[in-house]
Amino acid sequence: MGNIYVADCGNNRIQKLDPEGDFISKWGTYGNGDGQFNNPRHVAIDSSGNIYVTDTGNNRIQKFSPNGRFLSKFGEKGNQDGQFNSPGGIAFDAQGNIYVADTGNNRVQKFDQYGAFLAQCGVKGSGDGEFNQPSSVSVDESGNILVADTYNHRIQKFTPDGDFICKWGSPGIGDNQFFAPAFAMPDSSGNIYVSDMGSRKIKVFRQVRENWN
Repeated sequence: MGNIYVADCGNNRIQKLDPEGDFISKWGTYGNGDGQFNNPRHVAIDSSGNIYVTDTGNNRIQKFSPNGRFLSKFGEKGNQDGQFNSPGGIAFDAQGNIYVADTGNNRVQKFDQYGAFLAQCGVKGSGDGEFNQPSSVSVDESGNILVADTYNHRIQKFTPDGDFICKWGSPGIGDNQFFAPAFAMPDSSGNIYVSDMGSRKIKVFRQVRENWN
């Protein structure tokens, strides 16, 4: 088990903890300079141990060494390719590509490991492949993309190329319902853990079908 990195949103910093939760270090202050943050939301770690942070209020992604040294950044406010509007979740696939839930633009963007734009999927709406403020993105063992479509109260699944596969969930607090799901994370056994804000529960699902609807 490795170290834990926490996006401490209100304090505009990242905290690094050991596997037992004991403090190791921290970095970041409020601002828009390199290594500063405005409401950082999510953290992801690449295969080299580098830390990527969605610097939500500054509409960018920042990259740091495992010890918190600033390395690079990409993104700015807007709705064009490579721009963001309040980015949320961030995840990597096995090839090192980066997926970002571009929450305010109601889409998911895909970048290479250097932050160069590759592709996007999604527009505002409630149909298949459409979003209403998606807050997180993750990648399963097969490379498929899971998106917490927060205010459509559902999870959507896509191919690595962004083609819609399936969805599940409806508004509510029942077993197969969601009320503003904030995060969906798969494990290596095919289970999906969903943090459901409205019901204040973690719900666990098993990926057994490709045709949920």
